Amino acid sequence: MRLKRCLAVASLVALSMSAGAADINQIQTLTQSEFHALTQDLGAALSYKPLTPAEPLGLFGFDLGLAATDTKIKNTDVFQKAGAGDISDVAVPSLRFNMGLPLNLDVGVMAGGVPGTNVRLYGGEVRWAFVKGSTTMPAIALRGSFTQLAGVDQLDFSTRGVDLSISKGFAFFTPYGGIGKVWVTSTPKDLPASTPNPPTKESLSLNKGFVGVNMNFVFVNLVIEADKTGEDTSYGLKVGFRF
Repeated sequence: MRLKRCLAVASLVALSMSAGAADINQIQTLTQSEFHALTQDLGAALSYKPLTPAEPLGLFGFDLGLAATDTKIKNTDVFQKAGAGDISDVAVPSLRFNMGLPLNLDVGVMAGGVPGTNVRLYGGEVRWAFVKGSTTMPAIALRGSFTQLAGVDQLDFSTRGVDLSISKGFAFFTPYGGIGKVWVTSTPKDLPASTPNPPTKESLSLNKGFVGVNMNFVFVNLVIEADKTGEDTSYGLKVGFRF
């Protein structure tokens, strides 16, 4: 059911995602503990999701795809109080592009947002496969990543991440998995001057683990992934081309 939902959400990425009634625009109403909870959930939902195996693309190889992730959030009441409406999931459709460089390095970028809200997002990664992998050996890679929130006037929000991943191809299937850490920085801004006790900056770190499978059918590449960052679980799907 979640995969069907992700695929449906992915089709929205090409549409205009104008701000609506579900904007996050009531940060001033949150207590510090509520703002901490919001930061945790946003960190899980908006941090960088790999959606690619550890093996390098090779010089000038590329991976272009339309993706969507769906994160089941823990603090639905806090999101509602912050102005995001009555939601239990944060769905993020995005466009993603990865390219292979020399020395088994890959770089990637992504851009997306949450439909029906003022949440916009961009990010990127640098990944080094220090074990390239072969027919008998798995590939092992170290990745550094970031995401930056845009569109939410009351919030300066970003994530930084590092993870270690491993993958091994079998015919056109390449299972992969990894562990890592995500650092989240969330700072309220431009709150109404009349706010009596506004929340202040939160900086926290979240443990991360993920598993997935990349399936390459010559002309179409499909990725399915499950990710747990902090206490929240995300499911992701990417459809595109990988050469």
